[in-house]
Amino acid sequence: MSAKPQRHRTARRLTLGTLALTAGAGAMVAVALPAGAASGGGAALKNRTVDVQMLSFNDFHGTLEPPQGSSGTVGELQADGTTKSIPAGGVEYLASGLREARKGHEYSVTAAAGDMIGGSPMLSGLFHDEPTVEALNKLKLDVTSVGNHEFDEGKDELRRMAYGGCHPVEGCFEYGKTYTGAEFKYLAANVTDEKTRRPLMSPTFVWKKGDVKIGFIGVTLEGTPDVVTADGVKGLKFGDEVETINKYAAELDKQGVKSIVALIHEGGLPASGAYNYDCNVPGAGAGISGAIVDIAKNVSPKVDALVTGHTHQAYNCNIPDPAGNPRTVTSAASYGRLFTDTTLTYDRATKDIVRTPVQSPKPVNKVVSRDLPKAPDMTELIDRWKKLAAPVANRPMGYISADIAGRGSEAPEKPLGDLIADAQLEATAAADKGGAQLALMNPGGIRADLAYKAAGDEGDGVVTYGESYTVQPFNNLLNVVDLTGAQLITALQQQVSGPVNGPNPKILQVSKGLTYTLDMTKSGADRIVVGSVKLNGAAIDPAKTYRVVMNEFLAGGGDGFTVLKEHKNKLVGVPDLEAFNALLAKSTAAAPIAPPVTDRITVVK
Repeated sequence: MSAKPQRHRTARRLTLGTLALTAGAGAMVAVALPAGAASGGGAALKNRTVDVQMLSFNDFHGTLEPPQGSSGTVGELQADGTTKSIPAGGVEYLASGLREARKGHEYSVTAAAGDMIGGSPMLSGLFHDEPTVEALNKLKLDVTSVGNHEFDEGKDELRRMAYGGCHPVEGCFEYGKTYTGAEFKYLAANVTDEKTRRPLMSPTFVWKKGDVKIGFIGVTLEGTPDVVTADGVKGLKFGDEVETINKYAAELDKQGVKSIVALIHEGGLPASGAYNYDCNVPGAGAGISGAIVDIAKNVSPKVDALVTGHTHQAYNCNIPDPAGNPRTVTSAASYGRLFTDTTLTYDRATKDIVRTPVQSPKPVNKVVSRDLPKAPDMTELIDRWKKLAAPVANRPMGYISADIAGRGSEAPEKPLGDLIADAQLEATAAADKGGAQLALMNPGGIRADLAYKAAGDEGDGVVTYGESYTVQPFNNLLNVVDLTGAQLITALQQQVSGPVNGPNPKILQVSKGLTYTLDMTKSGADRIVVGSVKLNGAAIDPAKTYRVVMNEFLAGGGDGFTVLKEHKNKLVGVPDLEAFNALLAKSTAAAPIAPPVTDRITVVK
């Protein structure tokens, strides 16, 4: 629910019926090949080593169609230091890009680092992400780790996604067809069943072609329970990423698999958002921070490369392993806007990957440009599912006068965040609806922007049900609860402190009337200027009780907001999407909604 960093959410989905009614081994190969190979000249070198292409991506989130707004662009650093915005993404273009990249490569494996599904736009989410798994099969994905979003609907639904079978409640979506599951391997090495203590899914996968073998270990972040609803992870335990990877790297090594790649749904934050930023300046890995740095520094030298995700960032870094040897750590942003092309040089004699201080060729993040030709099979897939979704997806919900930035905004307060918080407050302010006085919304639950330009034939400025669903796909129920003023202030402090949000702040979106100052020149909880926190101009009284509305994910303490679990007198309200659509419905073509002025949080930099 969050540059995630973005993570989240919930297992509840609207049914179609409801919608219709309701609107390398530790001894890394030396920098130079052994003398025998080198002195033998080019032929000996060629016979001894083979280049394996690894194509990778992460955080796809069921984004089959090109994402709208700023979520559908990537930043490209220019020679003059400026950043150019390039439209990118869409599975029709991703398929063409991957297929073109594979040409001329006898050895090519495609891997991913989690969140392939979950938090998906309506085209996929309405059908419990079956369309996305079908698309990933067509993309010839070989293996992926699970991410936190793979647990949005719980472990049983994740197993169904992997192994097939029609939905237990809604049945089969296409007449005469049974969902067949994933043709790629899902890995969950650090996810175990609390009762059996056995891994929920396979911990490892060994890709083979001829005499070449590369082992993959897949993990999600240990903090998955912090960013998924309690129902989604019920009965599961999530282990330490480093301990788990090192355990299975040793097992693969004993099995004779010396070339090992870790797929990790956890990531970092590069100093620049540009996909082509060099995070190895002025030194190896100097331009990246975040959880993945410590993980990379502690994962066994037996592991030759790390493919990562979760933060929705783009980077190709060289972070030395514990033995001081070079090791690539990559991430390809999100939503299929990029993929990474990495060359792994496999030594047939040692069965390991040759790693050098300056890998050649260097891993490259490639833009999924919309100048690429559309892959016809993906166009057919999208058209087929769109036809099924059309009666619901194309229904107009409201009108906007310009783009309203949500997911694509990097500001602490987002225009779409204000709009969503206001919608939740309006839906629950009446005494018989909960008597809410203010609303809090987690930023990671905002999955897209609202774009003014029409995506179909609905007309510019029209917001369809499919578009509003894409913004809020989790269908979390609203909870109106009692919080003391002291608890409310603590919640604001937890945005910028604690083990979850201290390193990577998550700024809650707040409803009209709630104002405060965020002082980023300070650290931790001190960033919240307590005396500035006011509701409708009056200072928050620590001893007073306030009625606060939020989604059930937050009310359960999600995203590190543990104090919110201490609420009392809960009243369960309508789904968040229903509240959002009710606000949109008040607009007209003559009186559209304008982007809110973001003046609720005063930021001191």
